[in-house]
Amino acid sequence: MILSIESSCDDSAVAITEIATNKLLFHKKISQEIEHSVYGGVVPELAARLHAEALPKILEQCEPYFDKLKAVAVTSSPGLAVTLVEGVTMAKAVAVALDIPIIGVNHLIGHIYSLFMEKETTFPLTVLLVSGGHTQVMEVKNLREIETVAKSMDDSFGESFDKVAKMMGLGYPGGPLIQELAKDGDRLAYNFTVPLHQSPLIAFSYSGLKNAVRLAVEEAGEDKEKYKDIAASFEHIATKHLTMKLKKYFKSHPPKTFAIVGGASANLYLREQIKELLKPYGAKLILSELQYCSDNAAMIGRVGVDMYKEGMFSSLEELNISPKSKL
Repeated sequence: MILSIESSCDDSAVAITEIATNKLLFHKKISQEIEHSVYGGVVPELAARLHAEALPKILEQCEPYFDKLKAVAVTSSPGLAVTLVEGVTMAKAVAVALDIPIIGVNHLIGHIYSLFMEKETTFPLTVLLVSGGHTQVMEVKNLREIETVAKSMDDSFGESFDKVAKMMGLGYPGGPLIQELAKDGDRLAYNFTVPLHQSPLIAFSYSGLKNAVRLAVEEAGEDKEKYKDIAASFEHIATKHLTMKLKKYFKSHPPKTFAIVGGASANLYLREQIKELLKPYGAKLILSELQYCSDNAAMIGRVGVDMYKEGMFSSLEELNISPKSKL
């Protein structure tokens, strides 16, 4: 079995995955959303302290599996430096105590593998990763061959939702809150400009849209009814930006199998629009189960299984955290 640890941001999670079957035997996650919501976003130092409290408590529950562990997999990049170090430090302690190898996992690859929980992998595929920290399109041939073909120039898709929610005083995380508010709004009420709509670049940008929304929120003042229309219009344009750039990319790279992963892939409007976008291409759309869209240790364990089989281990001395992704 593989023990896996995730602490890249504000979720403390540990999982146990069976190597032979990919079966998830244990998975527990402790969220910090309540603690961070009063600040409207994640406070790194607070997150690190909460990880230091939560991770050992979850690990204690895994003791019955210790004699069957073959390796420990841990998120080592990307993420917040002060939170990554909590998970990696615990993983190294487990590796030394149980005399088992350690596997450093890229968190973004973890999101790709959230598609394959308790399943075999099915490559190649084109992946749209949308989360609080990343917005990028990747061509995935296999575990070792992953090419990023487009990414955000500034804010990510998920981050823009968090910031718009903060502008409205809704709390954190913003994605589900904006989605709920948008349900009763008019998506065409505000004619926000689609970012980079005249640019030939296949890239993403949300800073301009975020600023336009800020002005609309300020103009609305205390009129909370207008917030519904602002949320709906924002969600519509933020998603349209993605689909327009994907359509441009598909002209030269028509998709066969397409996937959406990451915390923001749980957005139902985004899922609907991507389904419509893929129809002319006859492409297959695969999605993670909603419970595995956000950060979790189960997806890290699933990557860990394949990395274990391919002998992709790290040495204790060389395994260091890397806040920025190399993908």
